[in-house]
Amino acid sequence: MRLSITALAVCGLFASAVPALAHPRLVSASPAANASVARPSQITLTFSEPLVAPLSGIELTMTAMPGMADHPRMPIKGFSTKVEGRTLTAKLPRPLPVGTYEIKWHVVAADQHRIENIYSFTVR
Repeated sequence: MRLSITALAVCGLFASAVPALAHPRLVSASPAANASVARPSQITLTFSEPLVAPLSGIELTMTAMPGMADHPRMPIKGFSTKVEGRTLTAKLPRPLPVGTYEIKWHVVAADQHRIENIYSFTVR
């Protein structure tokens, strides 16, 4: 009985000393998923916990352009990303032209697991 009480106390000590290892989740985005926006000059993603900067980022792709039915997917390059705490910001060299875009984001937080997802938005 004494051993099980001691073991329970030790487990409780470790449980309170170690933070919960939850994966980061996207809590807000600008532009938001499925939004129709004026020509943005930056993209801001905010997550549920602080990110590891060198292991977090985005890929931005233009997936459609008005009036061009066979427009191929076009990766957007030349932007810079910055991570501050829970926020990842991509500064674009110029506002995005009219079209449909896909953001593929990937982030790593304290638990060291890479989490990724994709969403789209439209520039009008």
